[in-house]
Amino acid sequence: MKKLLEGKYGRFVLPAVILQSVLMGGGFATGREIVEFGAKYGALGWLGGVGIFIGFRIMAILMFEFSRKFKVFNYRTMLKELIGPFWFLFDIVYLLLAILIIAIMASATGEILNRTLGLNYWVGVILIIVIVGILNFYGKGLIERFKTLGTLSLMIGYVIFATLVISTTWESALEVLRSGDTSFISGKVSIFAVLWSGILYVGYNLAVYPAALFSIKRQQSIKDSVIAGIVGGVLMTFPWFLTYFSLLGFYPNEEVLGATVPWLEMLDGFPLIVIIIFGIVVGWTLVETASGMIHAFVDRLDSQIKDLANRELTDMQKGLIAVGTLILAVILAQVGIIDLISKGYTAMAYAMIAVFAIPLLTIGVYKIFFQK
Repeated sequence: MKKLLEGKYGRFVLPAVILQSVLMGGGFATGREIVEFGAKYGALGWLGGVGIFIGFRIMAILMFEFSRKFKVFNYRTMLKELIGPFWFLFDIVYLLLAILIIAIMASATGEILNRTLGLNYWVGVILIIVIVGILNFYGKGLIERFKTLGTLSLMIGYVIFATLVISTTWESALEVLRSGDTSFISGKVSIFAVLWSGILYVGYNLAVYPAALFSIKRQQSIKDSVIAGIVGGVLMTFPWFLTYFSLLGFYPNEEVLGATVPWLEMLDGFPLIVIIIFGIVVGWTLVETASGMIHAFVDRLDSQIKDLANRELTDMQKGLIAVGTLILAVILAQVGIIDLISKGYTAMAYAMIAVFAIPLLTIGVYKIFFQK
């Protein structure tokens, strides 16, 4: 495994794998996210997916290359290099968005594990808190291995779920595309609205990008950054399209598109084992998302403590920070998934675009190409 991580896989694929694995939880796991940022537009929703692919790819390439060129491998040092004294604004938005994403996943996981495995809501949530705490206790080495194996398992799972759904509803999905149906949204749907929805989806998911910074140390040239960014764009968008076409077969069914966890409704009627496997897969996505985002935050705290006190966080402190963040997220989760996604994600998307996307596309591009 060590030889694999230190070779071309570690340079070209691992950063993309980490991005995708952290994205899965907040971006795809429930299906609710794809409804709000694409599928609700029916036949035009695919346009949002194209915009999402382009956005994910460009931002990944720029962040990887900025990190490699200036040797900034946690988001505090990266943002200080990018926007100077205003770096703390990203800190605020990142932590709020991390807690929001984890809250949505915690709420969804509690519901999913209850409906699929029969576990009490709090049993599932506490189990995930313990696992994420352990991962952060043992650090990046275990997280890299966990994500490499976990992402492969997750992708296989999502392909299976999407294949099962799409194979039974494909004619309905084609009819939606043929007819240009956008009826789930009242009034006329503009292409701009769909594309803007895709931009917002990329915007709030920018919070997952710092989770991959620690893996950029292996990259050796701008070629590595470009290849890893393209791989990242593909890996991050592929599950979006799988979920979109799965949802399209039920369009504009309110019971599915209006559900807190649309995937559960789409898989209704399939054998129980499929539902159980789905519950396990989604539980894993929460662990990957939470561990990745919290690890990035812990790295940022560790960096500041080194600067201020010339010491590092202990493994126990890292684990306790992870557990404390998760507990805050679980409290927030009581608000409800639909409101958190439709309102919380949209607000945080604008904030993340302002403090990260725009600076990276302007100051970042200038420094990458013109500053030695």
